[in-house]
Amino acid sequence: MRAAQVSKLEGPEAVEIVDIPEPAPYPGGVVIDVHSAGVAFPDVLMTRGLYQMKPELPFVVGGEVAGIVREAPADAHVRVGDRVIALTLLGNAMAETAVVPVPMVFRLPDSVSLEAGAGILFNDLTVHFCLRNRGRMAEGETVLVHGAAGGIGTSTLRMAGAFGAGRVIAVVSTEAKAEVARANGATDVVLTDGWLAAVQELTGGRGVDIVLDPVGGDRFTDSIRSLAPSGRLLVVGFTAGEIPTVKVNRLLLNNVEVVGAAWGAWVMSHPGYLAEQWAEVEPLLAAGKIAPPQTVLYPLDKAAEAIASLDNRTATGKVVVTLR
Repeated sequence: MRAAQVSKLEGPEAVEIVDIPEPAPYPGGVVIDVHSAGVAFPDVLMTRGLYQMKPELPFVVGGEVAGIVREAPADAHVRVGDRVIALTLLGNAMAETAVVPVPMVFRLPDSVSLEAGAGILFNDLTVHFCLRNRGRMAEGETVLVHGAAGGIGTSTLRMAGAFGAGRVIAVVSTEAKAEVARANGATDVVLTDGWLAAVQELTGGRGVDIVLDPVGGDRFTDSIRSLAPSGRLLVVGFTAGEIPTVKVNRLLLNNVEVVGAAWGAWVMSHPGYLAEQWAEVEPLLAAGKIAPPQTVLYPLDKAAEAIASLDNRTATGKVVVTLR
């Protein structure tokens, strides 16, 4: 099978398209003919050996797939021929065939394409975890998201309203990205230059209830300042590269929280949590209350470019690599 493989930890540019043997089926595994694979920021880090989970070289990059079931255990909840999406988690996604444990595989609603399906699990379930679990979002609250034109950002814009947010504010760096944010459901959009003052004006000086931040970097302190009393700043990642620090007196004075939101670690330590998440998200997708992600498609031959687009922050929406 053809696959996008990392053999040298030199960044996205070192990703190579190779022919390797198909993975061997195993008890409790679902064999999937992969049609598309999602790209996420951990893929960038893994190509440099900077992610907390480090597979042995060489490895196939990518953590989520969409495709058709070729083979499944008799007692599985999916059958041969089903359209499915699945998490491979530690690589093994950008290949023509994947074998995935049964609990990591989910039927895809008929209304969602296989290309869009590859962009659902990693980002949408991260956002679900952030808003529902770590953020404790209440009906009518205001949510602000940084990096709003990226994968996590557009997922937040698509999903927050369906989970009860009253207002969703997008922070973006350019007018072009502002259009992406509006197309994905932002109720308000502000540019990064002067974003805090703009948000204070939009909220009448009250601030926001939740900040979802996959960016980090030098805007972190202003994110704390942007919170309303009892507000929560959710730390999702550091695409800006810099890991910020917190002066905890700011938390004390304003009765606000900085909350870690590591969805992958939670999933690995809470068996059954993925199924709980999908039980809430899938009906909303099927009913159109959550729109499918708007994808940017790259063929497998350009997998390196796809991953690099997250590294250089030119990506908008969800980046997906197509294999069939």
